Amino acid sequence: MNSIDWKLSFVLLFVLALSCSWVHGVCDVKHCTDITKCVLSRDNRRCKCVNGFYGESCDKNADIKVMCSKDFIAIRVLEDFFIYHNIALESLHLPNTSCRAQREVIGGVPYYMSKISKDKYVTCGGQPPQKNLTHISYSLSLQSNPQVSGNIIRDPVIKLDFKCLYPYIRSVSLPFPVTPLSSETVMHVDELDATIQMSLYTDNTYTKVHTTTPSIELRDKVYVEVSVAEPADYFLLQINECWATQSPQPNSTEGSTHTLLQNGCAKDQTVSFISVAEKLSGNNGESSTVHYSFDMFRFTAEPHDLYLHCIVQLCERDDQESCIPNCNSINKRAAERETPPQSLPSPQGLLSYGPIKIEIPDRPQSSLLVAVLVPVAVVWTLGFFLIILIAVAKAGSRRLAQREKY
Repeated sequence: MNSIDWKLSFVLLFVLALSCSWVHGVCDVKHCTDITKCVLSRDNRRCKCVNGFYGESCDKNADIKVMCSKDFIAIRVLEDFFIYHNIALESLHLPNTSCRAQREVIGGVPYYMSKISKDKYVTCGGQPPQKNLTHISYSLSLQSNPQVSGNIIRDPVIKLDFKCLYPYIRSVSLPFPVTPLSSETVMHVDELDATIQMSLYTDNTYTKVHTTTPSIELRDKVYVEVSVAEPADYFLLQINECWATQSPQPNSTEGSTHTLLQNGCAKDQTVSFISVAEKLSGNNGESSTVHYSFDMFRFTAEPHDLYLHCIVQLCERDDQESCIPNCNSINKRAAERETPPQSLPSPQGLLSYGPIKIEIPDRPQSSLLVAVLVPVAVVWTLGFFLIILIAVAKAGSRRLAQREKY
């Protein structure tokens, strides 16, 4: 089991419920001095080995290990443990007898192991998953068939109950159709449905949501909220990517795109995250609600309307450190990617919002035309009068000269 499997599984939890016949015969009471390996009966005349130990003096460790991976559930036990109890490999199975154990040698040591993929959990007789709002557990039993001799059974039946406990840290892809007022998607996290919403607000107080198709002027702020609506306060939310398109389809190859957030960090220089104390929001990945804003823009080519798309994921609350993106060291390859992903990396969820319309200010061109034409008309009028005055003056001068001549 590699380190990735350890990270993906929250805990390796097993409960080994064994009967008093764990030990072959009655162990020697005088050797039962370590309560971590063997326990005495109430009358102090007998003793039995605790879970995981065996032998006449309970001094041998069965090396029982439960492995809880994202893809499989397994239990392994030393072969010698079963040999001590006279249990054959062929008699070991899960609740469904068709799911048999196998012998594996690891580091030169032989083990009996039962390993099943999670999609065979029910088929192999797993108990119904137990769930609450934060975790889900899977329970199985590795057991032996009774060794029948004639009409009697002398050797004990071994039953090892084991359990894997997983947190709700996974999310799945679920595209959501575009709506003009808000976007909502249900992310099915194991046995729990988490509802994620994206809305646009009118200002930085995030108190009044747009209830009609937003119409926003260029350079004005666009206020975006993405939050976990249900269940409240059980998850942290991280926005991985956000981009705008001319098309309602998030990964359409037609039309222009513009990246706003990339790898959880601002790609557009006008993007900023906003803290609103009343809503317990903050920077990306710090709470179940994320607020951010950007300056309104339009594409150079028509249509000018925008559609906003965001890829989100959920984290459990005690995993905040890994949920907050590191925006100080974005790798070069990620920084060079200018277009949104063509397919969603699983497991994640997608939200889309739109259209967002560009508002053109109501400024009649006639007023501008009048403002330009009026000064020009004045100049032309004054020039016209000056020409007339000059002509009159010249005519008067000629008449005066003619009088003086005669």
